[in-house]
Amino acid sequence: MRASDDVPISLLGVPLDANSSHLLGAAAGPAAIRAAMHSGSGNHATEASVEVVPQLDDLGDLPVANERGSTDDADRITAAVAEQLAAGRQVITIGGDHSITFPILRAFRDVYNVEGGALTVVHIDAHPDIYDDLDGNPLSHASPFARSLEAGCMTSLIQLGIRTATPHQREQGERWNVTMLTPRELDRFDAASLAGPIYLSVDLDGLDPSVAPGVSHHEPGGLTFREVLDVIDALPGPLVGADVVELNPSRDLVAMTAMVGAKLVKEIAGAMLARR
Repeated sequence: MRASDDVPISLLGVPLDANSSHLLGAAAGPAAIRAAMHSGSGNHATEASVEVVPQLDDLGDLPVANERGSTDDADRITAAVAEQLAAGRQVITIGGDHSITFPILRAFRDVYNVEGGALTVVHIDAHPDIYDDLDGNPLSHASPFARSLEAGCMTSLIQLGIRTATPHQREQGERWNVTMLTPRELDRFDAASLAGPIYLSVDLDGLDPSVAPGVSHHEPGGLTFREVLDVIDALPGPLVGADVVELNPSRDLVAMTAMVGAKLVKEIAGAMLARR
């Protein structure tokens, strides 16, 4: 996928949901977020009045087979993101289920986590997604951070909004020295303490279902949208990459969650531009 020379951020859709454990439908997420982003009900500016959408090089959707546990799909995602990083781009990926994050982070590892480098990952979600294996699928959307940690894709992982961690996932977190904070513990998140380039992964079910109903796994008690924006605003630079995942349009109400996803893309892009 060829990047344009005159815009700094690549936007890539990955319509994959075969690794979902409950409901399918997230493969339609990229199209729904794009439709919301270009809807006449809004505009292309961030809350800081920066026109960011024209500064996104939308590469369209990556062709994937969308097969459960497919290493070919994972390798295709890694290669596509690596191509953009090699061109010096920041990358925002829209999913798709959360399984896409592991192959994305493999590409970032090879740029930022070599020769003494460091990549910090900030992860917003209701779930830790750190199962060693779920339902016999090591590439499940419930396992991307287990695979990423095993592969050395990051030096630190901070998870915010977690409210469904099982004992197994707590053990996994302790094994890998993961910071897991519940919504009630959000005030303990110290963005100023983060070091190195930062990658942000946002699962839309990290937000409360009243804010983002269009997800497959409703988990009441989540973050408000303003709390998520405050996290994005607080991240020190550089913000080198991000993903917004798990929009399931078949569960959405009046494209409400799609609009949330689109605004997140704009605000993340604004943060990338401000902290290059």
